[in-house]
Amino acid sequence: MRIECEILIAGGGVAGLSAACTFAAAGFETLCVDPAPPATAQDLRSTAFLLPSVELLRESGLWEMLEPHAAPLSIMRILDAGGEAGVIREQADFLAADLGLPAFGYNLPNMLLREKMLAFLAKLPNFQLLAPESVGKLTPRSRGALVQLAGGDQVSARLVIAADGRNSPLREQLGIGVKTWRYGQKALVFNTRHTEPHQNISTEIHRSGGPFTLVPTEDPYSSAVVWMERGPRAAKLFAMEDAAFNAALAERACGTLGAIEITGKRALWPIIAQRAARLNGPRTALLAEAAHVIPPIGAQGLNMSLTDLKHLKSLVIEARGQDIGAPELLQKYHRARWADMAARIKGVDLLNRASMAGSPMLKDLRRAGLKTLHSVRPLRDELMKRGLGAR
Repeated sequence: MRIECEILIAGGGVAGLSAACTFAAAGFETLCVDPAPPATAQDLRSTAFLLPSVELLRESGLWEMLEPHAAPLSIMRILDAGGEAGVIREQADFLAADLGLPAFGYNLPNMLLREKMLAFLAKLPNFQLLAPESVGKLTPRSRGALVQLAGGDQVSARLVIAADGRNSPLREQLGIGVKTWRYGQKALVFNTRHTEPHQNISTEIHRSGGPFTLVPTEDPYSSAVVWMERGPRAAKLFAMEDAAFNAALAERACGTLGAIEITGKRALWPIIAQRAARLNGPRTALLAEAAHVIPPIGAQGLNMSLTDLKHLKSLVIEARGQDIGAPELLQKYHRARWADMAARIKGVDLLNRASMAGSPMLKDLRRAGLKTLHSVRPLRDELMKRGLGAR
């Protein structure tokens, strides 16, 4: 069977569904293909949407469904605990109010995000989801692309968006290379309960091995945690019984939210950074982890992806009624995003390496750098603006 659409999105994760909501709500005939069935296994992660990303979701009408469940991130707190175990040596609070903002962004659990996005899309007559289904061979043509699906159907689309992950089959098929950085780290991801309210403060604690981040949830006594450590230590923590794990968790959290314990299961994710050589191919735009992967620091990962989406949306809407997959349009997309993407990958790479510091001298340098950045108001404000994506 031949399926006709304007935009085919490969990948139904948070980024792929965000793209589907954006383009379908804008009136484009949109098809999303995802290898996972709609009812997926539990995803323990959460996603922090910074304000520019919130505005993009608001434009589509999706944010109205998400806002009641969103936890505001009013303060970004960075703590240096690089001295004696459990002792905070330096605290730097970055306040959204200093920029005249109510919050830097909002945090939502991924499972809820997917549920709400699918419910939003189900109401749009110009959207179709095929899952489980996989994209196969892509054949670009002068006015569109033919894409073979694993199930036997064929899709004719004007534009293909590759949001199919860090090991993107579409990117590989197009012959687009990637540069990869490996850190020897893994991230433990889980949810917690604690005795002190989080007060809408996202807390990042630096010691060694990588940052330990407590992200507020809708419940003031619950936080999502991303705990980055070197691989062997992370594997050991992952294998612990809950009692031993909770003791290690309490020590690493440095008492910032009182008594704390894990709720539910924990997941383990490898940490890498990755950058595609280009973001465009014949009839194809690379989006999200198909284009870039970074360590989970400063809420930059998914928000970089939504910045990609914002630029692509602008170009596609401008070309409405013409050729939305034209080589010139896709080249503009690459030029608009590549330099900023590369700079942010480099910035997060440096931050991650600093957070991994093990020697006392490097820890002291990290502490001094944090103190300087926070104490000089123009530097502090500029850092916050750049973190939000202001250029």
